[in-house]
Amino acid sequence: MIKIMYLTDLRSIRPSYESSQQETLDWLIDAHVTSENGDEAFCTQLKENLARFGCKPGQINKRGHVTPDSLHRNWEEMEIYNLKDNPQGAHLGIRMKHFSHHADRIFEQFYENVDFSPEDLIHVTCTGYVSPSGAQKLISKKDWGQQTTVTHAYHMGCYGSIVALRMGKGFLSADPAKLQTDVVHTEICSIHANPAHHQADQLISQSLFCDGFIKYSLVKKIPPKVSSLQVHTVREELIADSLYGMSWNIGGHNFEMTLAKEVPVLIARALQGFLERLARGTRWSLDELCQKAIFAIHPGGPKILHHIQKILNLSDKQMSYSFNILQTMGNMSSATLPHIWKEVLETESEKTPIVSLAFGPGLTICGAIMEIKCGG
Repeated sequence: MIKIMYLTDLRSIRPSYESSQQETLDWLIDAHVTSENGDEAFCTQLKENLARFGCKPGQINKRGHVTPDSLHRNWEEMEIYNLKDNPQGAHLGIRMKHFSHHADRIFEQFYENVDFSPEDLIHVTCTGYVSPSGAQKLISKKDWGQQTTVTHAYHMGCYGSIVALRMGKGFLSADPAKLQTDVVHTEICSIHANPAHHQADQLISQSLFCDGFIKYSLVKKIPPKVSSLQVHTVREELIADSLYGMSWNIGGHNFEMTLAKEVPVLIARALQGFLERLARGTRWSLDELCQKAIFAIHPGGPKILHHIQKILNLSDKQMSYSFNILQTMGNMSSATLPHIWKEVLETESEKTPIVSLAFGPGLTICGAIMEIKCGG
């Protein structure tokens, strides 16, 4: 295995549309009422439940989305949420066509002026599966088929970026001649709402998730004066007796998430031991990291962030990037952590340690310890 791997050249693309959180919540209420053909009592109860369980405007300012559906109430004109014809929205086949169209466009934008072909390209997503994928179409269009191998890292949920680091390190280690592995995240969560599902966990996810696109490279060496993140260690574990905590399944109309209220407690029980094992082999102890590291934690929701901050006794500064990305962009599933890494790299100084954590079905807990470096 290679001893040193760097994460560099993080570039993001914002979705075509953005809506304030309040605008999105208002649209969700109208969508649920329309789907149910609900009366005033149903609308009142729905508003109360969304206010109780949903992510509030003070926690998220705005969210990005690729479809214009949530910008209006003309249901019969909507691409996905034509609720007059189908109270659950379009069936999965139509939603995947939309995913394919937008994912293809994102790959083309990221590589529009790129002539250098990476040896490996990892496509990370948990919101759309189409074959050939946008990654494969790009490689074919660029005529890189003999130079670049495509790997699909799908359906892992919010911790997919950590797995991509582990995969990329393996690819770079497999051949001494390999120089670069690219990773591209295309998460289009906005096509997976189901307004006919009014349960508390559905209101949580519908008020939280949004679209996000980001690309970065994993390399063995970085050019002079280029800032990057040196990846010291990566770890992944399943939390014992936690299978019921979270699921992400494929339904007839959309991908369906379930979320148990015990998730923050389950994570809290496993967190200390996981972090101690994650820190082994680095030059920092867990106590040192808790005192001075930036904690880039996937914002599965504000409750999880506050819970972890309290358990580890972290300062607001140490947690600021996670809260800021949640507030300004929302939860972009696997694309969220790389957006946090990008902001940390653009703001912090060299030698700053970063502890990164993410969670997903299993329950799976993933982590990485990185450090800001500048090429000499």
